[in-house]
Amino acid sequence: MKFKKVIIYLFSGTGNAKNTAFWIGDEVKRKGIDIEIVSIDKIHNQEIPKPPDYTLVGFCSPTHGFHFPEIMRKFICRFPKADNCNAFVVNTRAGLRIGKMFLPGLSGVLHYWSSLILIKKGFKIVGLRPVDLPSNWLLLHPALRKTGVDLIFKHTEPKVRQFAKNILSGKKDYRALYDIIQDTLISPVAIGYMYVGRYLFAKSFISSSDCDNCGICKKTCPVNAIKQVNGRMFWTYKCESCMKCMNNCPQKAIETAHGFILVFIFLLVTLLRYGLKQLLTIEPFKDLYWLRTGVMEFVIFSVLFIPFLILAYRIMHWLLRFKIFERFIVYTSLSKYKFWGRYKAPKTKNEI
Repeated sequence: MKFKKVIIYLFSGTGNAKNTAFWIGDEVKRKGIDIEIVSIDKIHNQEIPKPPDYTLVGFCSPTHGFHFPEIMRKFICRFPKADNCNAFVVNTRAGLRIGKMFLPGLSGVLHYWSSLILIKKGFKIVGLRPVDLPSNWLLLHPALRKTGVDLIFKHTEPKVRQFAKNILSGKKDYRALYDIIQDTLISPVAIGYMYVGRYLFAKSFISSSDCDNCGICKKTCPVNAIKQVNGRMFWTYKCESCMKCMNNCPQKAIETAHGFILVFIFLLVTLLRYGLKQLLTIEPFKDLYWLRTGVMEFVIFSVLFIPFLILAYRIMHWLLRFKIFERFIVYTSLSKYKFWGRYKAPKTKNEI
């Protein structure tokens, strides 16, 4: 099919997916095809126009918990049906560099899920491609050093451009299918993240006393997940953990409260086990010994997790007004320390 237009819908926090979309867009421009790149955080609540016939539609987003973040999942689900249109799906995922070796990340189920939804909407899938760029998830690990980040970008950009050339010339590129075995095996993790994990991460951010209330994090949050409560920034459950706020805070005042999360999980597990033990000493419940099995404890923990986390985060946010508590939370946050660092995607040409 000869494309009359290419539209790329992207979601990006710190710039990996954005750079990927613009690399593809640059190749489209070189072909002399009309190109439009749209950031979905600006239109995700608006009506999506139906793409014209003979349009190539792309979806580009980071990988969160081995799936697309919720904003992109919902966007694809409500995308209009199309006639005579092709589509491709590109995700950025956590690539690594060890010595001279470049190691790929994992994508999970996002390609297969997205393909099924888009095929049902009348699209022909011509490309599925994972893009290995440095992870920005300071929730879980320190930021990669600038040298390593630059090398990963330099290694990956030509592959993305070749992917664009392939699909623009009428070829199919299903590189994502090479990883179908490991991606399928980790699908339970993706499901767990969707329903539990992302809520935990959303409630791990705090603003320290270094915050000068400049409001940059609140203004630039792509999903409007940050509000001010009692004079301090507060993260709601809209948070996608895209890390834009933490990595762009000029005062480096946003921390991941690792100590709070560990204490919360420890107290919840301890409370659960003690509570069940006491419950089974009461006459009407003595025969319910099966509640003490590992499976049932996990089920009960999962049910209690979200409401208890909401309560615990609210309490912590209130206690942050006290200096001694605020200092404890900050200094038990690994992101406070210099070795943890912050992530910055290299500045590349991103104008089409």
